[in-house]
Amino acid sequence: MEGNTEKLNIYLVDDHKLFREGLKLLLSVQDFVGNIYEASDGKEFIENLLLTDCDVVLLDIEMSEMNGIEALEIALRQKPDLKVIVLSMYGDEQYYYKMIDLGAKGFMLKNSGIDSVVKAIKKVMEGESYFSEELLVNLLRNMRDVNKTSKPLPDMEISDREAEILMHVCMGESNQEIADRLFISKRTVDKHRANLLIKTGCRNTASLIMYAIKNNLVKV
Repeated sequence: MEGNTEKLNIYLVDDHKLFREGLKLLLSVQDFVGNIYEASDGKEFIENLLLTDCDVVLLDIEMSEMNGIEALEIALRQKPDLKVIVLSMYGDEQYYYKMIDLGAKGFMLKNSGIDSVVKAIKKVMEGESYFSEELLVNLLRNMRDVNKTSKPLPDMEISDREAEILMHVCMGESNQEIADRLFISKRTVDKHRANLLIKTGCRNTASLIMYAIKNNLVKV
C-alpha cells in the first residue's frame, strides 16, 4: 500500500460494544484509515452495507440477529469485491472452511494486537490472505489431533520446492517475500503457487492454507 494515499473505509461488525469501541479508537489513529462504520450484529451490518463505501470488513463469527457466516454470504452477494477479515475466538475452527468457501480473505483471533490488525488489513488489500500466526499454530495443533485417526493422503506429487513454498505461504508471506527469502524470482514463486492450487483443487490462498494444515502438508 506504499505510495497510495487513498484512505480505507472500514466496517466493524461485533456484538461487544467495548471491543468495537476499543478497536475503532486504535484504528482511527492509523494514517491509512478513513471512515469507520459500526454494526452490533449481522442484521444491522447488512441493512446498512449498501449505504456505506467500505473497503474492509472486520466481522465477528458469533453474533445474535444473524451470525457472521450468514452475514458474509449476503454481503458478498451485494458487494463481491468486499474484503472480509473474520474475527475469531478459540474453538471457531469448525466455521473456517465454510467462511473461506464463501469468500473470507483473512482470519485473526480477537485477542490480537493492533499491529496484527493493521498487517491483516494491508495484506488483504494487496490481494493476499491472512491468518494470524497464533491462529495457525492453534489450527495445526487441532488438525493434527483430528488427523491421528484419518487416512493418509495419496501421493500428491508435490515437489520439494513446492512444499517449501507452501510452508512460507502458510506463514503469511507474499510471493515477493518468498522470492526474496529463497533467492528466486517472483515469477517462479507465482508459477509454483499456481501449480499448488491446481494440484490441491483449491480456489484461493486461504483455502490452500486450510488444505495444507488439514492434510499435514506443512509443519509450522
